[in-house]
Amino acid sequence: MDSIEDFLDLVRDELGIPVATPEAATAFDDLAGWDSVHLLALATALERETGRRLSLPEVLETTSLAELYQLAAGR
Repeated sequence: MDSIEDFLDLVRDELGIPVATPEAATAFDDLAGWDSVHLLALATALERETGRRLSLPEVLETTSLAELYQLAAGR
């Protein structure tokens, strides 16, 4: 996963939620079709994709896909 676009491809593939780059900063609660279970599923997919473990408390603190991407990318 080299870019936000790669990350959003993963979101679309894993969750079936059609998101584009401008929507990455949108709060989870404002994303069409978002459910809290999606966050956990996406965290699991990110761990699988990156080979890195994510801190669950830090994952739960994220409020948007952009924040989750930053966490997963280690930025």
